[in-house]
Amino acid sequence: MTTYNFESIKIGFIGGGNMASAIGAGLIRKGIFDPNNVWVSARTNKTLGFWTELGAHATLKNGEVYDNCDVIFLSVKPQMLNDALDGLKATIKKEKHSPLFVSVLVGIPLDTLHNKLKEIVNYPKNYPRIIRCLPNTPMMVGEGITVYCSLNTTKEDEDMIRTLFSYIGITESVPESVMNAIGGLSGSGPAYAYLVIEGLADGAVKMGVPRPMATKFAAQVLVGAGKMVLETGRHPGQLKDEVCSPGGTTITGVHAMECGQVRASMMNAVEAAVNKSIKMSSEMK
Repeated sequence: MTTYNFESIKIGFIGGGNMASAIGAGLIRKGIFDPNNVWVSARTNKTLGFWTELGAHATLKNGEVYDNCDVIFLSVKPQMLNDALDGLKATIKKEKHSPLFVSVLVGIPLDTLHNKLKEIVNYPKNYPRIIRCLPNTPMMVGEGITVYCSLNTTKEDEDMIRTLFSYIGITESVPESVMNAIGGLSGSGPAYAYLVIEGLADGAVKMGVPRPMATKFAAQVLVGAGKMVLETGRHPGQLKDEVCSPGGTTITGVHAMECGQVRASMMNAVEAAVNKSIKMSSEMK
């Protein structure tokens, strides 16, 4: 894999909210990005104050991000994309410019992004270069998941993005056909995990454990269980069976969970998120 000096690459974010913070702010704090080479645009100064404190360039004009950056993350809410691109087109000054666009917008496919971006500037053939990726917020603590697919990109583009996201978690190239399905797992999954942590902690509190201790231990349970799956390579069912002694406390608890249809609820949650993503994709075309 190619080694990159990200301190010399000018990075932009159109949209400075949670996902931009998870990527940009996380990498600034790790020393991967030079904040002086980061431009961020947002609709309000309230959002931009956070970035100004980090030392990044903050602006209300999306065109300034485009004019100054080599790599531009589209990190607005999906339903705000058209407004963001209208603002971009209205404030561009540097027309002879072909940055790499990296979309983190859920549910918006490459062909839709291509058609919308082509309307902004009269790009030459095989442009704009676009990478569509689905990261998740645990990138902020270096434990993210990012999957991506691309259009009109070079090997160098993809190597750069893969290297970038490797600093804050695991990353993998996937066919676009499975992007929505993976998003229902990895993109939405942290929210499901937080519900599990909260539920486990509530159970411990009910049985007399102080709330701070219960929350800390519940969170560590998920961290430890996840590492066991990843590092041992064993099936989750096998690891579960190894904890469940015959007639013991754990199998009794597992039975209670099965009565509550926990696995079915998790499957339904992923399916619901994927179906919503598919609907958003069709609405944006």
